[in-house]
Amino acid sequence: MSIAPDAIIHPSAVIEAGAVIGPRCQIGPFSIIGPEVRLGADVIVKSHAVVTGWTDVGDGTVIFPYACVGEIPQDLKYKGERTRLIVGARCRIREGATLNTGTEGGGGVTRVGDDCLIMTGAHVGHDAQLGSRIVLANQVAIAGHCIIGDDVVIGGLSGIHQFVRIGHGAMIGALTMVTNDVIPYGLVQGPRGVLDGLNLVGLKRRGLDRSEISALRAAYTALAAGEGGSFVERARALAENAPTAQVREVVEFILSQTDRSFLGPK
Repeated sequence: MSIAPDAIIHPSAVIEAGAVIGPRCQIGPFSIIGPEVRLGADVIVKSHAVVTGWTDVGDGTVIFPYACVGEIPQDLKYKGERTRLIVGARCRIREGATLNTGTEGGGGVTRVGDDCLIMTGAHVGHDAQLGSRIVLANQVAIAGHCIIGDDVVIGGLSGIHQFVRIGHGAMIGALTMVTNDVIPYGLVQGPRGVLDGLNLVGLKRRGLDRSEISALRAAYTALAAGEGGSFVERARALAENAPTAQVREVVEFILSQTDRSFLGPK
């Protein structure tokens, strides 16, 4: 066990032998820190939270009451293999959220990037790979093996099917079930999610200029209503003359390897 001398630990907290508690950490009452947990500097674990498994938590992350971070995967194939969870810096893991370690068959690591907000009751399943600055609203469920790009926002009570990829900057509306891949900057909504345009609000917030947004809209129109075969074939045609980095990002996403099909434009 290694506990920084300036860490503040409530007397009722349980710190198991082997845990590493970084500088200026705060561990609240009745919380549990497992033997293979490593907390970076300035991590706050509030009351009644559990951090267990082979889990690394980045600097400045806050874990709220009743969250369970690092428990074993919800996968019947799991037989006790030593797998891990890595959480980045400055994340906020709110009340009742659950984040599981990976599985041997899925690469062995579940990963969450920096500056993510994982809201009340949200779930991050085994082997999921989350980028940075992601918002998972209340009760969002991310299934195993999903890949979620940077700056994605997922609305409350939405579910993401296993192996689905969601591209950079996409937005998923509340109460949506996403069963196929979502292109970067896409906007998805509806009980059975459909691609319903671009996340224009997010693009403007990130400071893209009008010409870049116009190029994305033209590319989306070509994918949605263009002629020349399937969705993927239209993407291949776009690849020959992608005018901006954002359009190239969308095209590369569509043409890269995936285990799912795509949510096509409605």
